[in-house]
Amino acid sequence: MKFTSAIVASLVVVLGSTGHAAGRSVLFVGNSFTFGSGSAVRFYRNDTVTDLNNEGVGGVPALFKSFAQQAGLDVDVALETRGGVGIDFHLENKLGVLGRRGWDTVVAHGYSTLDADKPRDGGKLVATAKQFGDFLRGRNPQVDYYLMSTWSRADQTYPAKGAWAGAPIEQMGKDVRVAYDKAAAAANAKVIPVGDAWNRAMAAGVADTNPYDGIDTGKLNLWTYDNYHASTYGYYLEALVIFGSVTGRDPRSLGDNECSGFELGISTTEVQKLQQIAFDQLKEMGPIVANPLVLPKRVAPERCSVR
Repeated sequence: MKFTSAIVASLVVVLGSTGHAAGRSVLFVGNSFTFGSGSAVRFYRNDTVTDLNNEGVGGVPALFKSFAQQAGLDVDVALETRGGVGIDFHLENKLGVLGRRGWDTVVAHGYSTLDADKPRDGGKLVATAKQFGDFLRGRNPQVDYYLMSTWSRADQTYPAKGAWAGAPIEQMGKDVRVAYDKAAAAANAKVIPVGDAWNRAMAAGVADTNPYDGIDTGKLNLWTYDNYHASTYGYYLEALVIFGSVTGRDPRSLGDNECSGFELGISTTEVQKLQQIAFDQLKEMGPIVANPLVLPKRVAPERCSVR
């Protein structure tokens, strides 16, 4: 079978179906949306994960690893990333690496505009997501397969040349989600609603909607300097939604003194707001047991433990 398409930012997360069995494998495969381009997340705690490309990336996988450890989950996290590519690249060039073992749970995402050559067209996402799922199930028929729906890009919405020019900022995320729902149906996968969480954060006034006209006081900028990739806040929210989706845990159970947020310079108030957004989005998707960490008194955050 020939694997083709231009779906970028393939993200793969792998975790055991129980979410807490000892040493369950977790693999991320993707591009800049996985490795945290444009933020302090890119090389964050890269000694806690295995970069299969030996590029020293920590990224969203390292955040996921940190959250899992704080939740008492013993997971073995690896990643394989390449900037500016889609699922087709990994299918055509990386199956030798990705196929060395069977993975327990996989989460992938495609190119941010759905198709690099034909923005807004979800056809290639649907095709390659299914092909990738078939490959993964060939190594482990019981694999849990997720597709992560990505966020609205400000640089594709506000400039006149953007593929979503003139549309409300939330529209790109909504259109992308529609394509992911179709891809998930074809690939027998589940959707992780990261783009929806971004829209929720903006609608709730937690995040600013337009970085081109300045950031409103008290609001977070989910985009980094290129108005395309995520900021540290954006990747942190991404990791929270992935964590909750894959493990079934309430992101608020990590507490507002969560150590990775502290290490990345996110305030406890900001951590709490982002955890609440992630929980609210996951609750809308389906059953999730509410389990916020409520301490008898405020505890100052500390550095993450070394494991």
